[in-house]
Amino acid sequence: MAQAWRCSGLRWSADGPVLVWDGGRRSALPRGKRVAFGVEEGGARTCVGARGHPCPLGAGVPGRSKGARCTECARLDRAHSVAADTLADDPRPYRVYLAWFGPGMTKVGITAVARGPARLLEQGAVCFSWLGTGPLMAARRTEELLRAALGVPDRIPSTDKRAVRAVLPGTEAERTAEIAGLHARAVALGGWPESLAREPFLPVDHAGVFGLTGTPAAVGEVTELVAGGAVSGELVAAAGPDLHLATGNGVVVLDTRLLAGWGLVPAAGGERGFDVPVRRLGERPEPQDGLF
Repeated sequence: MAQAWRCSGLRWSADGPVLVWDGGRRSALPRGKRVAFGVEEGGARTCVGARGHPCPLGAGVPGRSKGARCTECARLDRAHSVAADTLADDPRPYRVYLAWFGPGMTKVGITAVARGPARLLEQGAVCFSWLGTGPLMAARRTEELLRAALGVPDRIPSTDKRAVRAVLPGTEAERTAEIAGLHARAVALGGWPESLAREPFLPVDHAGVFGLTGTPAAVGEVTELVAGGAVSGELVAAAGPDLHLATGNGVVVLDTRLLAGWGLVPAAGGERGFDVPVRRLGERPEPQDGLF
């Protein structure tokens, strides 16, 4: 019986996306690579724990959960999260940014300066620009100011991001035009904290990094993995946590957050077909079994 591996997530390195496995093993994901694996027969998805510690209960978690944590571990993990406003005394400098995911889909957010653009790559931001830099609470107040004044959210659903990737404008200038206008409005606003320095508009475009230009539009998305299921496809693009895999039925998006908590095994002979629940991109009803 093949050894089962457990995936701890997708990371973005200087060379592109990398799958990280428990124990530190890494699998580079260059475009054109065949991504093929099976889900352990008779297995179940279990909680991945919190803050580097295993779940004390070994609790089961739903197949569609993106966090792969039980209620208690999710609470512990969020208790140490910047997003939960529980680290008000964090001394590190932070940046406020505008991120664009497609026409009409711009959000405002914050990230630690030390992380560079990693947060934007992890979210699948097609393009972005920094807005300002300063202490955490000043960055947080500016984020709230811009949300109210510009009418932009701080979150955009993953399914909406995937659906719009098929209709992205063809040039970088077209893709960055929306955040250019919002950036100009943002820096002209009054009420910014004095400790947060405004930054000039310097757009960064990730369409080429993600491989979203000139690639086939995705037609479906994996909703969950199942015991005994299989995934196999050629990687044609990757954005945020999503792998766009070319299959015999078109390009299907696999959110790698769905892998956590499962025991995964090598595909027999390098390929086992595609046998997990998939729904058409943009659909909300319960998915059919198999690929469409």
